[in-house]
Amino acid sequence: MRLRALLDTDALGLRLLGGEDELDRTVRGVMTTDLRDPSRYLAGGELVLTGLAWRRDASDTEPFVRVLAGAGVAALAAGEAELGDIPADLVEACARHRLPLFAVNESVAFATITEHVVRQVSGERAGDLAAVVDRHRRLMTSGPAGGGPDVVLDLLGTDLDLRAWVLSPAGRAIAGSSTGGTALPPAVCARLAGEHLAATRTGRRGPHRVSVDGVTYSLFPVRASGRGAGGVARDVRETVLSDWVLAVEADAGDWPEERLDLLQGVTQLIAVERDRRDAARTVRRRLAQEVLELVQTGAAPAEIAARLRVAAPVLLPGLGTAPHWQVVVARVEWEGEDIDGGRVAQSLLEEILVDPAPGSRTDANRGGASSSAPEPFDRIAVAHTGDEAIALVPLPAVSTEHDGTEAGLLADALLESVRAPLSAGLDGDGRLTLGVSASVHSAEGLRGALEEARHARRVAAARPGRVCAAGHQELASHVLLLPFVPDDVRRAFTARLLDPLREYDQRHRAELIPTLEAFLDCDGSWTRCAARLHLHVNTLRYRVGRIEQLTSRDLSRLEDKLDFFLALRMS
Repeated sequence: MRLRALLDTDALGLRLLGGEDELDRTVRGVMTTDLRDPSRYLAGGELVLTGLAWRRDASDTEPFVRVLAGAGVAALAAGEAELGDIPADLVEACARHRLPLFAVNESVAFATITEHVVRQVSGERAGDLAAVVDRHRRLMTSGPAGGGPDVVLDLLGTDLDLRAWVLSPAGRAIAGSSTGGTALPPAVCARLAGEHLAATRTGRRGPHRVSVDGVTYSLFPVRASGRGAGGVARDVRETVLSDWVLAVEADAGDWPEERLDLLQGVTQLIAVERDRRDAARTVRRRLAQEVLELVQTGAAPAEIAARLRVAAPVLLPGLGTAPHWQVVVARVEWEGEDIDGGRVAQSLLEEILVDPAPGSRTDANRGGASSSAPEPFDRIAVAHTGDEAIALVPLPAVSTEHDGTEAGLLADALLESVRAPLSAGLDGDGRLTLGVSASVHSAEGLRGALEEARHARRVAAARPGRVCAAGHQELASHVLLLPFVPDDVRRAFTARLLDPLREYDQRHRAELIPTLEAFLDCDGSWTRCAARLHLHVNTLRYRVGRIEQLTSRDLSRLEDKLDFFLALRMS
């Protein structure tokens, strides 16, 4: 299709700001981005949609436009929702590079433009896909009951003889083709997700080809297309653990360009469904955030209980009695880098908690729950604060196992099936650590559950490995026993470790105690602790060395870290 045809479509809300002489350019696809350098994802001929979140000031404009022009994109369309009028420097840069520029009215969603372009381009290139797109559009607009991405994948199978599945980064089968009648085994899902994450981390452009048990699959990334997809991604590590992947049982290496474009169009349609699910999570995220803020600010139990009563029917429709609750805390951290891991951990924790029970993952190959029950992702409430994600997990009934322990989420079970793919995504310089609390049945217990989950995550962080978890059962040796330590033992223990530091702080104002607390809270990471305290790393090393000298302890040893942790907890 031509750019001129887009401009003539009133429903798209496009206004031409420059490039009148280039309106006969052919549009071969569409891409939404707020990356400062999206070149790795561009093949040429795209209509690029942007919310301008990449632009901090006018100096960012020229490099961005130069990248687009060099990649051979058809045009740039900038949204007016964030900044209002399109900046003059962007108009001038596009004119210099002969890149047509459109303004997108704030009332028009990028998903609307994406769907229109995909439908038109695909219709010109493949009649079969035109039918897929048109039917998918009608079903998607009817809501979740319309079938979602499963319908598109089924039509790929019936019309184009392609079996395909949509996988989460954790290896969960979100949707799949029914052609052939066989679901993709969970082990294969995990292998494909891991291969995709590893390839993305190396910067290779998709599709990626992988052979598993003699079968070749081609992996196409599915990235969130809406404006709410997180703003500027400064590093691939900020998105790699949240992107979906379309796995097609075929070798795309021999495909003609038209068929590759066809599958890229399908991934953009699936991205619309991804945006819908993200939007549906907004209410549950807000509920979790409100409860978390009340708990952390010491609100009255009655006020917290009132918020829980609101959350229960949203997360578990039709539940007659108030459920028990568990808290799960997760962190995604990268070595030596200042990358915001809170949102990444939030998205990842939502995926992990969708189907935590080993052995039940096969139902996800056809979309999860039955039509009468809420979809699995409708039962997850995860907030993020700072660099950690916190999940509020409702349990409709808490039974007792044979050994007397209460049933519920188990830390090891949560990560059992996702450890391999996520380790590939973390790729040697990242870590996922997760802590799970015991179940509580009242607002009074929720604050303790949050602290318990955080302490469990610290235990997991002390272990080797890229993906680690710990549960509340593993805290019985220290945290849960602290209230039973006699006062005189507490005073003697804390005085022996902390009094030398307090006295030194009083004489020299050295802030050794706050430094020790921050160092332990950062799990012994020099870079993160220095950043939190706004210190040079050498200054931090000097302070830690002084702490070790005054106490005759070694903060590189887990035992000494634990002693300091207990002393601070009991002081």
